[in-house]
Amino acid sequence: MIKAKKNLVIVESPAKARTISKFLGSSFSVRSSMGHVRDLPERKLAVDTENDFTPEYRVIPNRKKLVSELLKDSKNADAVYLASDLDREGEAIAWHLTQVLQLPEKKIHRVTFHEITKDAILDAFSHPGPINIAKVNAQQARRILDRLVGYQISPLLWKKITKRLSAGRVQSVAVRLIVEREKEIKDFNPQEYWKITAELRPVLRDKNTAGDIVSFKAILQKFRDEAIEIKNEQQANRITEELRENEYSVANVKKQTKRNNAPPPFTTSLLQQQASTRLQFSAKKTMLIAQQLYEGIDIGSKGTVGLITYMRTDSFHISEQALSACRKFITDKHGKDYVPDKPNIHASNKKGTQGAHEAVRPTTVEYTPESLKDFLTKDQYKLYELIWNRFVASQMKPALYAVTEVEIASGSYMFKARGRELLFAGHTVLSGHETEKDEQMLPLLEKDQELELIELLPTQHFTQPPPRYTEASLVKTLERMGIGRPSTYAAIISTIQERGYVEQEKRAFYATELGTLVTEKLITHFPKIMDVKFTSHMEDELDKIEDERTEWLTVLKEFYEPFKTDLEKATEEMKSVKGTPEESGKVCNLCGQPMVVRWGRHGKFLGCSAFPNCKNTLPLNERGEPAQPETSDQKCEKCGSAMVVKTSRHGKFLACSAYPNCKNTKSLNGEKTKAVPTDEKCEKCGSPMVIRLSKKGRFLGCSAYPKCRNIKSLPTGVKCPKEDCDGELVQRRSKKGGIFFGCSRYPDCDYITKELPGVADTVQGKE
Repeated sequence: MIKAKKNLVIVESPAKARTISKFLGSSFSVRSSMGHVRDLPERKLAVDTENDFTPEYRVIPNRKKLVSELLKDSKNADAVYLASDLDREGEAIAWHLTQVLQLPEKKIHRVTFHEITKDAILDAFSHPGPINIAKVNAQQARRILDRLVGYQISPLLWKKITKRLSAGRVQSVAVRLIVEREKEIKDFNPQEYWKITAELRPVLRDKNTAGDIVSFKAILQKFRDEAIEIKNEQQANRITEELRENEYSVANVKKQTKRNNAPPPFTTSLLQQQASTRLQFSAKKTMLIAQQLYEGIDIGSKGTVGLITYMRTDSFHISEQALSACRKFITDKHGKDYVPDKPNIHASNKKGTQGAHEAVRPTTVEYTPESLKDFLTKDQYKLYELIWNRFVASQMKPALYAVTEVEIASGSYMFKARGRELLFAGHTVLSGHETEKDEQMLPLLEKDQELELIELLPTQHFTQPPPRYTEASLVKTLERMGIGRPSTYAAIISTIQERGYVEQEKRAFYATELGTLVTEKLITHFPKIMDVKFTSHMEDELDKIEDERTEWLTVLKEFYEPFKTDLEKATEEMKSVKGTPEESGKVCNLCGQPMVVRWGRHGKFLGCSAFPNCKNTLPLNERGEPAQPETSDQKCEKCGSAMVVKTSRHGKFLACSAYPNCKNTKSLNGEKTKAVPTDEKCEKCGSPMVIRLSKKGRFLGCSAYPKCRNIKSLPTGVKCPKEDCDGELVQRRSKKGGIFFGCSRYPDCDYITKELPGVADTVQGKE
């Protein structure tokens, strides 16, 4: 049982720490490590490839003060409970803490749990165990593999293409999928075909019943018992004219009852897919909100509780206790007709599925979405409702449909009609009824029954190329092919967009010119790294390390030897696109020198040949011609010239077309970009503070400038989650240009994160 003396508990995030501390009582001190405290340094490979791939771990610079505090606390504690997440990354965080804090074996207690509820936490702390070194080795192997690829291929891309590019062991394969789909779409040759649809109804025997007769639609399928293909309008018109003269009758009626089984509860990937399809959430947003629901939400009189189980899982398993509670809830709410005789068991055939883990589900089914609506944000409510409905629906009876298929004879032609009618809603009362494209209500029809033709409609169609990937379909494909793991999908999708390799438009992915070029170079020179099957094989190898079926050093050695050979060969043979710039035939409007075609992070562009003396650039359109700026109906108030729409790293804005003679800019709504009013007052002179824009991002500046030069970082309205800190998070920009959030009380508080809390995924993040 729990000791009466002081014990130290370390978790990853402040939100998780606050929730857990309420369950453990005064004998425990709960601290947050803010994610990883130790990692490979950023500016060098930090892996000794000549000495068994020894990693050079270092305390993360902005964690040094925190580590000192934890070191002091751990020395004064009788026991240290490491309560980071139960996946590989969480296990690695726990292991790194033991190394940094120099914890003796007898002090270390590893605790894991699937949900943050009082019962689960107390049970976990009553049964601590050792650190799972196999999980740690699997995480180390992944980290080192990714470092070897990224830190050795990326510099080669900088040298051969342009600066700030990156390659990744998994992300580059994901880009390849999108690039190859782009090529399939461009190479696709659409084929014309026609459909003929007949609207029919039973022949009326009693004119008084005309209002009760339902018409239905049937599609032409066969000619003389063979499938018919109509390839052009002439053929369609000829057949239509022939059909107008024919009589119609029912050739066959087939009726059957079909079951639609309950869907399984959510795994990580299924949650990301459904949140994308139904809620239009990105994978990153889905995981951010799920982390908040897992770590705890204040629900009033019951305090802060975790609302869902751990959201990184590939298992459909549900605990017996949760199953019993769910079945009772369904009986009480919907009636016993909706509860199957035995619990629904959803088996997974995926390799590597961990049956001991649970699916994503509400921690208690009694917390209905409606009962929590007042305590959740709009997005939290939407995601919780999706998870709750799916879990309860997974334990309900199948939906039943009456399906009728009718064949209609018309001379030598055969039409087919299909109808579907819901008989019993079953799980669809919560999961939703999905309408099929040919679903319709059919009248009562019998064999040999005569039918009346109301209308014949020939329609032109064209075969369609494969659809572009959306986030949902990309996640589904990555999982099916074994590329990465569900916990990595959100990071993969974010990274390939941030690098400029793909873009999203109307929620569909498009490969950029740069993404295509980089992919082609990598396929040519690193065929193994870019091979889907090899990437999947490496994921299986990582699973084997975790399951203690292979050694992590063996996996690294088998990977690195051929990779090293390919790297040396690519360094010599990869052709550079930085050679003699391509002439464009255009002249620089600023200095009169020729403009040439260059490569940048976003593809080809026109740059002045007099660079760096003249830094004029122009974007190129899809045809390789200078892109004309988008015009607006506004005039420049300084010189009267037309304002045009331009794009910077901060988004679109209005700029004077007379640039560089006039450098006036505005936001798209016509307001000056350099002075957006706020309600905040300058603490130095009392003037209003305004939002200004610099090349480093937005900031707060005094409106009395230049008399008062007071400036501040832009606040977010989010309180700093670090214990005993009354600061708030402000937006900042790193030396490399990346956006992050840091405490306004820096340097007294050095908390930083890439995501607004509460999320455990800080700068280092999850796998």
